[in-house]
Amino acid sequence: MPAGLNRALLTIAGAVVAVLLAIAITSVAINIAGSNPVDAFAAFFNFGATERAESNGIAAFLNRAVPLFIAGLAVAVGFRMNLFNIGVEGQYRLAAICAAYVGSTFSAPAPIQIAVIMVVAAAVGGLYALIPAVMKVTRGVNEVISTIMLNFIAINITSFLVRGPFAGQREEGQLTTTTPPLGESAWFPNLNFIFEWSGLVPPTRSGGLWGFLIVAIVLGVVVWLVLERTRFGFGVKASGLNASAAAASGVNSKKMIIAAMVMSGAIAGLIGLPEILGDRHAFNSNFTAGLGFLGIAVALLGRNKPVGIAIAALLFAFLDRGQGALQEANVPASVVTIIQGVIVLLVVVLNEVTNRIAIRMEERRAARQLGTNTPVEVSA
Repeated sequence: MPAGLNRALLTIAGAVVAVLLAIAITSVAINIAGSNPVDAFAAFFNFGATERAESNGIAAFLNRAVPLFIAGLAVAVGFRMNLFNIGVEGQYRLAAICAAYVGSTFSAPAPIQIAVIMVVAAAVGGLYALIPAVMKVTRGVNEVISTIMLNFIAINITSFLVRGPFAGQREEGQLTTTTPPLGESAWFPNLNFIFEWSGLVPPTRSGGLWGFLIVAIVLGVVVWLVLERTRFGFGVKASGLNASAAAASGVNSKKMIIAAMVMSGAIAGLIGLPEILGDRHAFNSNFTAGLGFLGIAVALLGRNKPVGIAIAALLFAFLDRGQGALQEANVPASVVTIIQGVIVLLVVVLNEVTNRIAIRMEERRAARQLGTNTPVEVSA
């Protein structure tokens, strides 16, 4: 069996074992909480009692997966360079409010206005990620520390902007502050027609099935092509594995650090757009938070590969959507967080185990080819 196929099967097996172990461990936690594990896990598959409720549940599940997938891609680009872009959280929130405000200041045909909003979001995210990149290549500042600090700065800047310079007109009795609403030309078309084609009742909540799902799929393909099929992708991977060896091959690791961080930040800037363009049509003080940190878990679970990240995003979205059903089944909603945390922890551990098994198998295969019984040392 080819070595690549062996490694792929080991990776899949490790992920499956991690999920099964997570279910077993979570079942113990549910029992301790005084609930029935069978009822808890059955609740995850309860999408509603009516056709409309089922459609709304499916749409909510897929809508949750879209920003998680984009967040995972943003983190994965940095990981491929051995850069820990912990600043995705701040990058996407700052990009979201800037894009929402700029989009509210003018009106144009839908393709132009939506394109401008997306460009602004990517530009703001990329420029904000440029700060820790420059600090790292010029002063050797660890990107983990700098991006964490920049998260706090971005979050507080965003809070100031939404209540100050970027604030729209506030209606009487309204508790949240918001940017001026986007015109209808900036509303991204939904994908409710997919339900109609499938013979299902179209969803009605949260703008239906967000059309940004298509953008996310295209983005995933583009990221895969760039990282796996281009010279730039080779430079990123080579610099991440061994900067000295990459430099000997003509790769400028400092330029790669800057390019990878900016690309990661630009992707991060798009995380908030599905919600802005597909549902709220503005940025408000209750805008969804925490997607950047969840993106780290999604990227780890997906092994920094777009296909794996997509599966991980769907899994996390499926678990998140089940929180309401769990409460109806008298099961603590914190079960979702326990499952997610256990899965990520187990996947990290099992990834190391499967990597060692794959290396040992490769050593034995190389020894057989050389006609010796002594395993040949193979580097990870």
